[in-house]
Amino acid sequence: MLFDLPANGDSWHLGRRVGFDLETTSRDPRVARIVSAAVVIFEPHDEVSPGLTAPASSVRVQEWLVNPGVEIPAETTAIHGITTERAQAEGQLAAEAIPQIVYALSQEFASGTPVVIFNAPYDLTVLAQEAQRHGVGFPTALPVIDPLVIDKQVDQFRRGKRTLGHLSTHYQVELDDAHSAAPDAWAAVEVGNALAAQYPQIQIPAADLHQLQIGWKAEQAASLQEYFRKTRPDAVVDPSWPM
Repeated sequence: MLFDLPANGDSWHLGRRVGFDLETTSRDPRVARIVSAAVVIFEPHDEVSPGLTAPASSVRVQEWLVNPGVEIPAETTAIHGITTERAQAEGQLAAEAIPQIVYALSQEFASGTPVVIFNAPYDLTVLAQEAQRHGVGFPTALPVIDPLVIDKQVDQFRRGKRTLGHLSTHYQVELDDAHSAAPDAWAAVEVGNALAAQYPQIQIPAADLHQLQIGWKAEQAASLQEYFRKTRPDAVVDPSWPM
């Protein structure tokens, strides 16, 4: 059993929801700088039809290309395709873009809109670090929906990788131009929709699901840490979520 909360008509996936994603300069969120960002807003305008995972929605995309003020390493350019030269020529200065990105998310959190972020601790930690660098206040990140945490909880024993690409394939979600902020944010929402359709247990209000994910992430981290300590006794897996 996952939890005792019943499914109901107030499910997070039936209303307005927002996907968020970053592309950056580093895999380490403590030092990464933002290179691109996207907020993808889903506005439902119909009831759920048979065979669909969520109401029909109109979708609006807000994107930023950012000059991070540092060199973009070749290994990260190989992932997202954005070079230092392009970022410098076409991107906004980070001092301009970061407040805009933080403000966009702040508005969503303040209104209670579920913000869907695949592997949320990475993206939110990067953005919080950037906000601190530029003297911008950071909001309380609530409610957040993380398809990675949810998928690991509802299908614990499935073998294979759980990247956004792998989950998109598993849940039959189209993901074009992976490792670009807008397509990744869009796919994260669609994977979340598919999870909600397949697992009615998570058809609950966003705030309730947010709280459950805190516990799920802690359990998942403890399990992974126990596995790592079979060969590395000092291994530590951070249980924090969503930051």
